[in-house]
Amino acid sequence: MSQRYILTDYVHQALGQAVYDKLEDETFAGRIPPCPGVVAFAPALRRCEAELRSALEDWILLGLKLGQPLPVIDDLDLNKELSAAIPSSPPSWS
Repeated sequence: MSQRYILTDYVHQALGQAVYDKLEDETFAGRIPPCPGVVAFAPALRRCEAELRSALEDWILLGLKLGQPLPVIDDLDLNKELSAAIPSSPPSWS
């Protein structure tokens, strides 16, 4: 039985929607359209992909920390998954 990791799946699906452009100066730009502000620039395509993954991971973590809604990507809704995992009341320490 394989275990699923919703955050890993979300990152993988989001990166599958990435768009890359070769710029006039021969460098690369990458972005993920459903994730506003997630962009990366690098001198090589593979480096741009790695930078974009890092930017996406940071964007997700910051969004979760700030309670910002994240886009649903390929039926993966981190908002719903994480709100179900967080208890509605703080634990009792008695």
